[in-house]
Amino acid sequence: MKTQTKIATIAASALALALSAAAANATLSVTTSSTEHCYGVALAGENDCAAGPGTSCAGTSTVDYQGNAWSNVPAGTCESIETPYGPGSLTPIERP
Repeated sequence: MKTQTKIATIAASALALALSAAAANATLSVTTSSTEHCYGVALAGENDCAAGPGTSCAGTSTVDYQGNAWSNVPAGTCESIETPYGPGSLTPIERP
């Protein structure tokens, strides 16, 4: 009976360790891949999508820093990105 208990304990420990490792990897993936749409920071033709009327999607912005075109940036960094017209925005903005 003691051998079966030891085997069960070892198996349970191995399972717990595997689950902990999987949870740590999942948390790391979410943290390192979190992005947000940042408007007004893309150069002409380098936006990720949504470049407003007359455009279709990725790579269709027509001017640098177009206010209705966004690029994906790391979460929490958008509003700290400086352009010649001011910082990036989490929502579409007016640009010259």
